[in-house]
Amino acid sequence: MHEYSITESIIKIAEKHGREAGASRVESITLIVGDRSGFIGDSIRMYFDLIAEGTLCEGAELIIRPVRSLLRCPACGDTFHRRPLSFVCPVCGADGAPTETGKEFHIESITVS
Repeated sequence: MHEYSITESIIKIAEKHGREAGASRVESITLIVGDRSGFIGDSIRMYFDLIAEGTLCEGAELIIRPVRSLLRCPACGDTFHRRPLSFVCPVCGADGAPTETGKEFHIESITVS
């Protein structure tokens, strides 16, 4: 449910950007959403059209760019994407540890007209 409030914030930010640019509408918003960010892109998309009604964002395209998590192996230093149900390094077989990659959540761009 926290996707509802974050979607409201995204729309407010995009509207503010649009007004400051003198735009009549927001054409598109591109979001970066890491798979460990705590947000679900599909839920944001579900709320977007509903919340955007009557705003500069109504009818805007919502583009969500997912970021997969990376693990780093403490034994050999390799970075790798986690396979389902496994943290095993494909190079040496040790268990990998989470990195910051995959925690991203931000607006990458806002296009207005």
